[in-house]
Amino acid sequence: MARAPVLAAGGIVLRREAPPRIAVVRLRKRNEWVLPKGKLDDGETPRVAAEREVLEETGHAVEVHEFLGTLVYESGGRSKVVHYWRMEAGGKPVRALMSDVREVDWLPLEQALARLSRGYERAFLENVGPIALQAAMRSEPDAPSVATPEATPDAREAIEIAPSAGEPATALRKNLIQRVRDWLHRAA
Repeated sequence: MARAPVLAAGGIVLRREAPPRIAVVRLRKRNEWVLPKGKLDDGETPRVAAEREVLEETGHAVEVHEFLGTLVYESGGRSKVVHYWRMEAGGKPVRALMSDVREVDWLPLEQALARLSRGYERAFLENVGPIALQAAMRSEPDAPSVATPEATPDAREAIEIAPSAGEPATALRKNLIQRVRDWLHRAA
């Protein structure tokens, strides 16, 4: 009998600096650097869980923006399904870090990729990090207004909201799928 997957949620959490910084957290138990995330509580929606978990793991209150995608991997003999949103953190922490987290670091995208301990999180951030940064730049108060669809838990729609200038969303999606396939092939 197959065990039910573990449902979790988190964020690609940005701070508006030059260059923008992304939160990575260092777990106390395994001494690994990971993206902030955690399991859903009973009756909790993934979006609500993502905001709660990011607050607990980074200490920062956040604004939750568009859905960025889902990462699925094996953990403890079970599938773990993690939904991620783009988030922006306030200036200063509003609470202490939860006991499972040793520290939080705010790094530019390339340094965040290098710091992450898990290859599957690096591959995920490598693909959605530029999308999150581009969406954050578009949402700046002095940036030109860009119409985007409502944020939904549909990864296809989330990827479509931030194609490169002149690049159709289908091309971006194909590129993302090919990069994930290539990464899986190298990991096998």
